[in-house]
Amino acid sequence: MAYENNDKKMESVYSTRVKAGKRRTYFFDVRETRGNDFYVTITESRKRFDSDGYDRHKIFLYKEDFNKFLKGLNETVDHVKTTLMPDFDFDAFNHDTPYEGDENQTSANTESNDVVTSNDAPQSEPQSFDNGQSEDVDKW
Repeated sequence: MAYENNDKKMESVYSTRVKAGKRRTYFFDVRETRGNDFYVTITESRKRFDSDGYDRHKIFLYKEDFNKFLKGLNETVDHVKTTLMPDFDFDAFNHDTPYEGDENQTSANTESNDVVTSNDAPQSEPQSFDNGQSEDVDKW
């Protein structure tokens, strides 16, 4: 995935796509700065009801905030799972079949194939994601 930013083409070094329902997708992209540093962009993309377009919301996450971000996210999710909704079956949402109308996704013998990764450079895989079938990340 690439986009123009002040006349510099910004390429993803690593991308992961997480399908979340029929209308929502999350993208986790690693990008490189001009100073050869790395940061993560988290993008929520939602299909609009009234047109063919998408609404996108993006968060930029820098290396000095990785640990604090993960700690806060994990604490928040754990609180919901253990305190607010202890009897809810969160694993029921691990789909192993593609969503209706998703021709690019095929079923695999994995717990969940909703996560799709694309590597442009050798990288270690994130521990918190189940890697599904590899294919190019949507270009938008």
